[in-house]
Amino acid sequence: HPVSSLDEPRCLAVTPSGDVFVAINSPQNNQPAFGIVGLRDNNGDGRADEQSRFSPRLGGSGIAWGRGLLYFGANDRVLRFRLPSGRLTPTDNGEVVVSGLPNTNDHISKTVVLADRNRLFVNIGSASNACQVLNRIPQSPGVFPCPELPVRAGVWQFNARGTNQTQANGFRYATGLRNMVALAINPQNNELYGVQHGRDMLFENWPQFFTVEEDAVLPSEEFIRIERGSDNGWPYCYHDAVFERRKVLAPEYGGDGKKVRNKQINCAKFNQPLVTFGAHWAPNGLHFYSGDQFPRKYRGGAFVAFHGGFDRAPLPNEGFQVQFVPFGRNGRPSGRAETFADGFAGPTQPLPAEARHRPVGVTEGPDGSLYISDDRGGRIWRVVFVGNGEGRDDRDDRD
Repeated sequence: HPVSSLDEPRCLAVTPSGDVFVAINSPQNNQPAFGIVGLRDNNGDGRADEQSRFSPRLGGSGIAWGRGLLYFGANDRVLRFRLPSGRLTPTDNGEVVVSGLPNTNDHISKTVVLADRNRLFVNIGSASNACQVLNRIPQSPGVFPCPELPVRAGVWQFNARGTNQTQANGFRYATGLRNMVALAINPQNNELYGVQHGRDMLFENWPQFFTVEEDAVLPSEEFIRIERGSDNGWPYCYHDAVFERRKVLAPEYGGDGKKVRNKQINCAKFNQPLVTFGAHWAPNGLHFYSGDQFPRKYRGGAFVAFHGGFDRAPLPNEGFQVQFVPFGRNGRPSGRAETFADGFAGPTQPLPAEARHRPVGVTEGPDGSLYISDDRGGRIWRVVFVGNGEGRDDRDDRD
C-alpha cells in the first residue's frame, strides 16, 4: 500500500496508535518547506488520508519516537517535539536537544536512536571518503592519526532529556564508523547495532593495486554490533568479503589489497562484522522486528534498507532493496541474510539518479506491518502479511 507525493522522505517513526512521522530532506542540501510530515489512516484502508507538516525550513534524515516525544535529526542539530496521545501536530515549536553538529562535506545525515528515556544516540558521518590529505584525489595519502575522528566518523551519546547541548556535552560512544546511517537498538539485548557505508574509489585513486572490477565489489557494507568504546577501523582499514575475507589495510595507509598491518595499524584488532553485504549498496535503514504479524522466522530479526550505490561500474548496480537477517537471542545472526523486498529501482539496475524508487528507512507499525520509505519515488510503502495465521504468536501452534 504505497503513500505517494512526498518530497525526499527519509527515516520513519510510528507511534503506538499507528501514526507515521517522516523526516524530509531535500536534494542539493536545499531546505524543504517542512522537515517533518505526519501521516494518519483514519478509515483503516492502509492509506494515509490525513497529514500534518511542521518544523519549517529545516531538512533532515533522522527521526525517533518515545513516550510522547518526537526527536528529529536535522543535518546540524536534534530537535524534540511534544506530541501527546492522539495529536498529529505537536503542542510546541520544538526544543533544541543538541545544536552545532558537523554539517559539511561528504556525510551530513544524522540518524537519531532512543535507547531509553535518558540515552540518545546520534550518527555523525565522516567528512571525507578515506581521510586523505586531498579528499578523493588519486594517490593522495591518508593523514595519521585521522583528525576527523575526535569529532566525526562515529556515534555520539547525548542526554535524551537535555536541552541546548553541544557535541562537547555528549561523548563519543564508538569511533571508526565512516557513515552509520542505518542504526538501531536490538530490543533482545538493548544493544546498539548498525550497517556501515563502506568507502569508495579504490580503483579511481589506486589503480596500481585494484582493477575496476575489484573496485566494483569492494569493500563490504558491514553489519556490526556497536559497543561502547569500540573502533570499527575507518579510515585505516576496510573489510574485504570477496578476496581476503578479512579487514585489510587501506591503500592511503600503505595497503595493497592484501596487507593487514603496518608499524602503527593492525586491522585484525578492530571491530569485525557480523554479516557483510555487497559493495556500494548504501545501507540507510535498520530495524529489529518485534511484531507477530509476519511468520515466526522474522521475530527478532533485522531488516536492512539499501539505497543503492553508484560505484559498481562496469558491473550492474545493486542494492535498491530490503534484506532480512535472522537473529538469535544471543544478539548474533542465526542464519544468512536473504532478500525481503526487491525491484525498487526498475528492471535495468540503473544509476541512482535514474532509479524509479530507492529505499531509505524501515520501521514497524503497532500491528506488525512494515513501513519502507522511498526518497526517489516519494513514497511510503506498507508491507502486510496475508497468510494462514502462521505469523501469530505461539498460541497458533495448537491450531
